[in-house]
Amino acid sequence: MTTTDDPAESGRPATTEDAAVLQDDGTKRQFISWLTLAFMTTASVASLRPAPTMAIYGLAAVFLYLLPALVFLLPTALVGAELASGWSGGIYRWVSEALGKPLGFLAVWCQFAMTIAYYPSLLAYVASTFAYVIDPSLAENGLYVAIVIVTVYWSGVWISSRGTRAIAGLSSFGLIVGTLVPGVLLVLLGLVFLGQGNPSAQPMSADHWLPPWTGLASLVLIVNNFLSYAGMEMNGVHVSSLREPKREYPKAMFLATGLVLLIFILPALAIAWVMPSEQLSLTAGLMQAFQAFFEHFSIGWMTRVVGVMLVCAALGGMLTWLSGPAKGLVLLSRQEGYLPPAFQKFNKAGSPTGIMVAQGVITTLIGILYAFSDSVSSSYWMFSVITVQIYLIAYLLMFVAVVRLRRTRPEVERGFRVPAVTWVASVGFVASVLALVIGFVPPDQFDGEPLWRYLLIVGGGLFVLGILIPVLLLRYRKPSWVHPDHREPSGTP
Repeated sequence: MTTTDDPAESGRPATTEDAAVLQDDGTKRQFISWLTLAFMTTASVASLRPAPTMAIYGLAAVFLYLLPALVFLLPTALVGAELASGWSGGIYRWVSEALGKPLGFLAVWCQFAMTIAYYPSLLAYVASTFAYVIDPSLAENGLYVAIVIVTVYWSGVWISSRGTRAIAGLSSFGLIVGTLVPGVLLVLLGLVFLGQGNPSAQPMSADHWLPPWTGLASLVLIVNNFLSYAGMEMNGVHVSSLREPKREYPKAMFLATGLVLLIFILPALAIAWVMPSEQLSLTAGLMQAFQAFFEHFSIGWMTRVVGVMLVCAALGGMLTWLSGPAKGLVLLSRQEGYLPPAFQKFNKAGSPTGIMVAQGVITTLIGILYAFSDSVSSSYWMFSVITVQIYLIAYLLMFVAVVRLRRTRPEVERGFRVPAVTWVASVGFVASVLALVIGFVPPDQFDGEPLWRYLLIVGGGLFVLGILIPVLLLRYRKPSWVHPDHREPSGTP
């Protein structure tokens, strides 16, 4: 098969031949440029939601974003590319081939279970953001946040259960309306603010590059960055669509990493320019910054406009992802019998209603906890930590799997091979273990929270959702749980 130069590098216009080449069977093989892959990856990872968490560190946020990018973001992207280019089927197939089906189920379960803790934290952010549209004082009101979490989640389940095709395009809409436009606006407002001679609310001098060290508690918020970077490996499935994967994929990942860092770092710094760290809310910090900027420039009405944009983007992202992980787990369970039949049900629209309802019951209980919380920011952080820790279990298995498959299945053709795979996977594995452990340390910002409650919620959430439930499902699994029909429901048009 012949290849041609990448039009993005040669400077000539793209042609039909650039998009596809004939394969041996006469069909056309479609290609994408490494620039396209870089932008796709950026769109799937970048978000403004974690900006307030890192803005608390001021200028040190740059270091705290760079460190996990080097030791986690890049290793997951490279390892995911090798596994995806050698084995289809995602993390279940990768881990099953290397470590056996029970651990493969644990990995895919953790990808699903993290959403149980993720949706309450996401919707707490939505509630606090929307508060700036109606009444900013509600941003830290636990009862209001609980009502929003329960109402919006079940509304999302209802919409998803109807098989609405319109939600498919919400991801791109969310990137532009809820990330790029507000992000650029926030940074521009910050630059103009500083350009007018206003002092930064947090110090930006060279001696603040590193966060002040007061023990592990001073660095705990860095754990949030592991969740921010999660999903980088998913785009490894596109490695076979590159003409020269060994050369182009690393270029795409390094460019995507740079773009992701810019989208994460600049808004965090802009928030630090206008908001003192002791006044920042982890859920409403983004809107606090917009409100401060807009009031400074006497355009306070824009706060509501941006609030609506951010809420729409977050809800679009939730709807796009709501049934995806659940459907994947249910389809696998139908084949292998991992879930009881009651949780394997699809409705006429092809939505996995059984497991989504069960997930909704847990989400409702978590939402109710917000109503009794003294601090919405504290509850938001604890459930964010649980989300990260559950997801990290899947990553730990993935890093082990790539090394073992390199040794046990060297004959399998891979479109991309990680250079020094043992070293790269080891760096990612150690970083993931450290992030998982550090998550059990309460941050400095929550000195008033009882330690026992923090450990009970975080440790209990990780143990029950990430370990106990999958172990019990495997222990009491029955042959009758295998569904006679393994096909994916087509749903209604």
